[in-house]
Amino acid sequence: MKIYLGNLSYGISEDELRQALEPFGTVTSVAIIKDRATGQSKGFGFVEMADAEAKAAIEGLNGKVLKGRTVVVNEARPRPEGAARTASPRRQDGRKP
Repeated sequence: MKIYLGNLSYGISEDELRQALEPFGTVTSVAIIKDRATGQSKGFGFVEMADAEAKAAIEGLNGKVLKGRTVVVNEARPRPEGAARTASPRRQDGRKP
């Protein structure tokens, strides 16, 4: 199961996030979403774990403080159909519309 973690500290690393979730079970993958231009964290990420372990992590971490921030943890929802995975559209002169 893929879980969403929001309101993450901008300074948290993928290793630190993995360590926070390991007490609930085996973490299959960790991804902190970063700004393409700056490489800085956007403050949210996704983690994959077995279903029962993921549910335990959601219950155990949602609303808890992690690296100074109260995190939001829930089951990840699928991306809406038609949602762009590319950068925002730009006019021909390079500025955003």
